[in-house]
Amino acid sequence: MTETQPKGSPWIGGIEPPAELRDKSMVEIYELECREQPERLAKLLQAYREDPVIREELNQLSAMARPQGPVLFAGMGASYCSSIAGVVHLQSHGRSSFAVDASEWLHYSETWDQASLSMLVTTSGESAELVKLCQKAASRPLGLICNNDKSACWSLVQHKLPILAGPEYGNATKTYTNATAACIVLASHIVGHSWQNDVQEVLHSFSASLESALSRKDEMEAFCRGAANIELVGRGAAYGAAIMGALCIREMTANRAAPHSGGGFRHGPILDVNGSHVAMIFALGRTASLGVNLAQDCLKRGGKVILVENEERKASERLLPIKIGPVPEPWEGITSVLVPQALTLAIAERFGANLKPRFQYGEMKE
Repeated sequence: MTETQPKGSPWIGGIEPPAELRDKSMVEIYELECREQPERLAKLLQAYREDPVIREELNQLSAMARPQGPVLFAGMGASYCSSIAGVVHLQSHGRSSFAVDASEWLHYSETWDQASLSMLVTTSGESAELVKLCQKAASRPLGLICNNDKSACWSLVQHKLPILAGPEYGNATKTYTNATAACIVLASHIVGHSWQNDVQEVLHSFSASLESALSRKDEMEAFCRGAANIELVGRGAAYGAAIMGALCIREMTANRAAPHSGGGFRHGPILDVNGSHVAMIFALGRTASLGVNLAQDCLKRGGKVILVENEERKASERLLPIKIGPVPEPWEGITSVLVPQALTLAIAERFGANLKPRFQYGEMKE
């Protein structure tokens, strides 16, 4: 049983981890938090559907977004990645929306007043850039999506939505999943999309896809072993998953990994594809065929490809297909990331983790 600590406690969210968790290795914690994702996601979607306080906040934020002007999402790291699915959902329904790097926005943007609503996304609520943005934007239409109700950001912003992922001590897994879901739900409210109709399909597919990806993690690790780098490629909401997947691999294992949009990969990076490269390509949603075509072109250049799609496909020496369950757009932003999560776990199990368990937040610097 966890114990809530007094204000000023060094523990994440002021909650001391159970003793048995503090004795686990980073690899064990990472796997535990990966497997915890379906339960945390289900609880978030239930709360966003039934909790009157959260429903009122969704209504308030949707009303704030009604004036003409873009809806902006600002975050850093995994929180920035989570924003992309919400942005894609709004854009797909005809609403102007953009995801911005919070640090760049802090230091270079003077266009706040052109946005109808600015949403700040931060797991910790203590990132230096996000705290300063909260202070700077106090008089503007502002909302917050955050996992820590004891944080500086939470205390500074009036309209806020919880991520409800619980304390997270490894790499961003369940916080990315729940923050992405929160962004999708908010975007759905803004454009009047009945996201509740998608919940059961999303939860079933997410849980099944997690088990499927984990069952093939060792196969993926062997396929990638010896690669100079791993490049993750996605479009739409899966582009956010590509960025998150690359962060996960690099932070947890110190293996070189880089994210790209599908179009961005064609404009330059594909030219140096050879036998030393592995591309993990998300061929999902309305642009699935473009992902398949890109995979074929990488194979022609001698590269290796992990192709993540909703279809069955025969494997070959340089092609490893990984099937995940289909979901309505833009929920592939959370199902696709399960594949690089599983690969990361397998690499860490074989070679060790690059990170120590994150039982405390260090100083959050710009």
